[in-house]
Amino acid sequence: MKSALVFWVEEYFYKPRLAQKLLSFLLLPLSWIYCFVAWTRYKNSSEIDHGISVISVGNLSVGGSGKTPLVTALAKHYEGVAIVLRGYGRSSRGLVVVSDGVGVLASVDQSGDEAMIYALKLPNAIVIVSEDRSVGIKEAKNMGAKVVFLDDGYSKHSIKKLDLLIDVDLPHNFCLPSGALRERLWRGKKATVLKEGRDFRRAVSIMDKSDKMSLITAIARPTRLDAYLPSGVVSKNYFADHHAFNRDEVVSILQRDGNSRALVTFKDFVKMRDFDLDLALLDLAVEVDEWVFEEIDKYIRSRVAKKD
Repeated sequence: MKSALVFWVEEYFYKPRLAQKLLSFLLLPLSWIYCFVAWTRYKNSSEIDHGISVISVGNLSVGGSGKTPLVTALAKHYEGVAIVLRGYGRSSRGLVVVSDGVGVLASVDQSGDEAMIYALKLPNAIVIVSEDRSVGIKEAKNMGAKVVFLDDGYSKHSIKKLDLLIDVDLPHNFCLPSGALRERLWRGKKATVLKEGRDFRRAVSIMDKSDKMSLITAIARPTRLDAYLPSGVVSKNYFADHHAFNRDEVVSILQRDGNSRALVTFKDFVKMRDFDLDLALLDLAVEVDEWVFEEIDKYIRSRVAKKD
């Protein structure tokens, strides 16, 4: 199960109590150092044009922000798409082609959960995991991709790209460790800021639900699901983000609850789908305002015009 420490950290960053607020102020000198190092890294970076349209979807803070469903919604609108991401939680290293746009070529252990979501939800897309995103982009281009979407690519300042940033509500704008910010929107750095509820909205569906279900999930800030849970959820079982489930621990929870069906997100489903268990799927998709696609189209057209 998710440890008390992980819950404490999520609360500290997003809904701090008084003692946690005091601690964040005490840690401000370390935050200033962290922010200065991140700013120096940005200022010393030079953009490299990889000769292909690259659209990054990211956020400035640690923790979940809805990048995966947003990238999925955006990428569905384009042909010749590749998704490049780091592949958190995977057992492999280096570059792995998870999907070539024809079929899935890797296991979820090799790909990580988020990459497998893309491979299953976007069967015509190339999906590549690589710690070095530039290497991943080059491979995508070699495989015939026309447009690359970077999952969590804001901090990759050396890559020429269109930056889309998800704005997440925070109690204050402190860098780590006083606050949740990994980076700031640096002066001179162009980015299009998107806000959930304003520029995109959740579209939640539940498949195969029953009157009695045990929620079993391993996502960042899982309490975000509370607004979308149906009646009949008898227990909430939270695991650390990217947790690698095994069948026995899921069965143990179901037996404890006297229940036969687990309610999971798609991120959990990709790791449980071969367990031969009854799963209800809480699928979190998003609907995106048209102006966002127009912004991406404008960027892609400008790239094509420069080539011509």
